[in-house]
Amino acid sequence: MRYGIFADIHANLEALEAVFVAYSKEQIDKYLCAGDIVGYASNPKECIEKIEGISAIIVAGNHDWASANLFSLDYFNDLAKEAIFWTKENLSESNQQFLQGLKLTYKNQDLTLVHSTLDNPGDFNYLTDSYIAEETFRLMETQICFLGHTHVPGVFIKKEDKRIIYCQEENIHIHKDYKYIINVGSVGQPRDGIPYASYCIYDTQKKEVWIKRVAYDALTTRNKIIACGLPYFLGERLLIGR
Repeated sequence: MRYGIFADIHANLEALEAVFVAYSKEQIDKYLCAGDIVGYASNPKECIEKIEGISAIIVAGNHDWASANLFSLDYFNDLAKEAIFWTKENLSESNQQFLQGLKLTYKNQDLTLVHSTLDNPGDFNYLTDSYIAEETFRLMETQICFLGHTHVPGVFIKKEDKRIIYCQEENIHIHKDYKYIINVGSVGQPRDGIPYASYCIYDTQKKEVWIKRVAYDALTTRNKIIACGLPYFLGERLLIGR
């Protein structure tokens, strides 16, 4: 089985389309989205429809639930709040129902999928260090958990001796005695200084994971964000990957 796993599209249609073109060359069997389809950029409806069109398994992100009135805006900064208000006004009723129907976690025999952490996933806490990662490792019933939320790709690995290490390798071989938490980065708003869309592939037969990047027309996305009245910074940050 070859999985295509991606997250944090944030209504960036140009980035999503570039990722889908890249995936079309990869013989993907099943797609999984680790949340935050909407928020920040100007094409929430189109991004929802495109992801629905590939029959992806999707879990909820904080922007998804906030845009569907399921998560408090108190947890967002002013720019994110403004984008969520705009998003709400530009979603159809069917889009809203779609977001309201998203669950927080997904699990099958190969992997677990969540937006943030497995402990209290509805709080949407950030998994940023080994201490926080330990709680998710403790709750994992599969060898691998894929997530997003931080917009920075990276991997926490729990070894046989219980040590947890962190790396940002682009290619990870899955060792049979280790556990892995893999952040797939962000399609639509990377924040690691690389202004390219991030996406992930997991091949269960080869026991390999790849985190890949693809360039997209960020200038067009930036101009659309500004043209529709969203905060200027939300467009500018795309050009530098911050």
